[in-house]
Amino acid sequence: MKHLLVFVFSVAGFWANSQALQSPEQFLGYKMGTKFTPHYKIINYVRAVAQAMPHLVKLEKYGETYEGRELLLLYIANPDNLKNLDGIRQNNLAFAGLGAAKTAAATAGNPAIVWLSYNVHGNETSSSEAAMLTLFSLVDPTNTSTKEWLKNTVVMIDPCINPDGRDRYVNWFNSTLGQNYNTDPQSREHSEPWPGGRTNHYNFDLNRDWAWQTQKETQQRLVKYNQWLPQVHVDFHEQGINQPYYFAPAAEPFHEVITPWQREFQKVIGKNNAKYFDQNGWLFFTKERFDLLYPSYGDTYPLYNGAIGMTFEQGGGPRGGLAVTTGSGEVLTLVDRVTHHYTTGLSTIEMASQNAGRLVTEYKKFFDDSKEGKGSSVKTYILTSDNPAKINSVAQLLRLNGVEFGTVGNKRFKGLNYVSEKQETGNLKKYNLAVSTSQPKSVLARVLLEQKSKLADSVTYDITAWSLPFAYGVDAYAVSEAVAIVPYQPSVTIKPVASSTYGYLIPYNSIKSVKMLCQLLKQGVKVRFSERPFSYGNKQYDRGTLIVLQKSNPANLQSTLNELAARNEVEVDAVSSGFMDKGPDFGSSDVRSIRVPKVALLTGEQTSSLAAGEVWHLFEQQLDYPLTLINASDLGRTSLKNYNVLIVPDGTYRNLTDKIVTDKLKEFVSSGGTLIAMETAVQKLSSADWGIKLKEDKEDKKDDKVDYSVLKKYENRERDELKNSIPGAIYRVQLDNTHPLAFGYSDTYYTLKQDANVYEFLKEGWNVGVIKKDNYVTGFAGTKVKSQLKDGLLFGVLPMGTGSVVLLAEDPLFRLFWENGKMLFSNAVFLVGQ
Repeated sequence: MKHLLVFVFSVAGFWANSQALQSPEQFLGYKMGTKFTPHYKIINYVRAVAQAMPHLVKLEKYGETYEGRELLLLYIANPDNLKNLDGIRQNNLAFAGLGAAKTAAATAGNPAIVWLSYNVHGNETSSSEAAMLTLFSLVDPTNTSTKEWLKNTVVMIDPCINPDGRDRYVNWFNSTLGQNYNTDPQSREHSEPWPGGRTNHYNFDLNRDWAWQTQKETQQRLVKYNQWLPQVHVDFHEQGINQPYYFAPAAEPFHEVITPWQREFQKVIGKNNAKYFDQNGWLFFTKERFDLLYPSYGDTYPLYNGAIGMTFEQGGGPRGGLAVTTGSGEVLTLVDRVTHHYTTGLSTIEMASQNAGRLVTEYKKFFDDSKEGKGSSVKTYILTSDNPAKINSVAQLLRLNGVEFGTVGNKRFKGLNYVSEKQETGNLKKYNLAVSTSQPKSVLARVLLEQKSKLADSVTYDITAWSLPFAYGVDAYAVSEAVAIVPYQPSVTIKPVASSTYGYLIPYNSIKSVKMLCQLLKQGVKVRFSERPFSYGNKQYDRGTLIVLQKSNPANLQSTLNELAARNEVEVDAVSSGFMDKGPDFGSSDVRSIRVPKVALLTGEQTSSLAAGEVWHLFEQQLDYPLTLINASDLGRTSLKNYNVLIVPDGTYRNLTDKIVTDKLKEFVSSGGTLIAMETAVQKLSSADWGIKLKEDKEDKKDDKVDYSVLKKYENRERDELKNSIPGAIYRVQLDNTHPLAFGYSDTYYTLKQDANVYEFLKEGWNVGVIKKDNYVTGFAGTKVKSQLKDGLLFGVLPMGTGSVVLLAEDPLFRLFWENGKMLFSNAVFLVGQ
């Protein structure tokens, strides 16, 4: 009787839970796609499902956004697998040679792990609505198909990667919507205002941040991702309203490390998706536009980590609203968009279930081959620098991505020198880092570290070069032999700051030095810097070295420096006199006092939200230094008297050449201000009377010959434009490192060039960073662009009155993963114009 009662109550409890389960429509009170669901209601619904079906669903909070919204993961599995969820995870990592176990049980019977990511772009809203439908279908007791699929799959759902962006869009849309929606694409409900909901709080595109992990949301998600490393990952997106639906297989170029199996299974899923779309008469396309090269996407990052990574793109996006009339005259509704994403999500799970055994077997083979270094002619990557902060920064990024590394054990080796592009005997500097390509994360390591990425096709969706040694400003060698590697130790140990009644010296050679400078200035400490190198106590100090004297500074200066030195990992030396062994003494005119920068940033409409976001994030989340955001459209009526630095980021400015704005900016600079113009802002200034001129490409024209180059084939129109294209290639820049803008650098800097613009050398200013002939390094650049990118200015300083105009024609902060550019930008803020 006791056992019977237990059974009866268990069954009763099961049915009670099942009866408590509600569909999204029942729970929310409307059909999916007839309204936009705010993020908090999405959270409420998935929580309710997890509570109603605890034998099938586990809910986990993995983090919060910058604005405090919850980030959740749902694990959906059959009861047996849900009970053994962590065992499945550990065994899956063991297939990859990772985790505590390192060696796994047999692959037979292990479920395939399918991770579905929704709404990484906040204004591509249909996917989070589809996520709720997908979740319900997986746990619906009446759905026999999904019950069968869950026998050999574990499904993970991230219902909304970017809640801040989603709510920004949804709240705006709901505030503009009338009693009925308007399908006219010209209606205001289809014209989202700046900055749009695509990006996160700091206007970062989270679908470009997977490998770099600059954003809080990405950092938290990638911890969970690397704890699981699924066999299948789908990233749900939207595209323009006149596009139908895109799903894999992807377009060329594929990175060469992508395996035949990864290509093959993309086709398997694509054909299954096509079956359902054909049955319903829905249009789609494959093998176009969306390639697999750039490593920081939601499809490529999983691919480089052994998964079948895919992007699914539904037509719609921010212009879709609840319904919109497309170019073909058809009405596309949110209901349509949600249904399509719901269909491909279930189709993916179906194919993963049917092929679970092969997925797990091929996944294990991917990592087995990685551990043996198969397919790689490079056996060891060696990075080296005299700057410990730079090597430690690379180490931190590799660590975040689970890439194993160490230090060179045998210092005698020969490899491809990234700078000379020749096979040379290695020249190790003071600090080094070594990465073997015989390790579980070999493929990802190769993609991030390789000097050049091979392009099977030049028509690409994003940048074509990102090599970490260039992005981080360190030397590198690609070695074709395995080099002995010993455990990595942090490259610097900070000693306590010695007491001094006179003053202190702080090396200025990395972004960590900049952070320390910011903290000192915020605490009211007076700081100087030297414009020329000097030596003291048998130690050489480079240009830019910070000088902090005890006089006129707080009495607790030593303890302040001790705390900040430890926090920033910056060495501080005590001095007992201002008399230097060589070079300028501290009273020299070559030693400058740093005024406290009072910084304003133009933002809002007319500026690029991405570019403004980079600066905003750098100041708030990295430098922790005060910054005032000013709407660019208000510049003409804004008083600048409270600021001495004004940053004008990339944008499409309409007012920079207006007389009232030009006069205001020139007065600001002439009165001692520093104006920092970036990217297209430099181009805009060049069209006005600022003493800056865009360099024109002068073609030889021969009037006596017929120009047959104008005869083009229509079908080749996209490829014909490639000669004018540079989606992102690395170029070598020669620096005048005697100028404060380039303090902390050698005479060479590598920039990510994204347009064909260079400027004529300044006649009345300082040409700090220039491109000379044959300075191309890697990445795709069209033939015409290559011919233009030579003998021109990229970074310069134009003195005006008692102030300066700093010209940064290329973005030194690109997506904030271009680590070596952060100091160049910081120099413009803190050192130039002193």
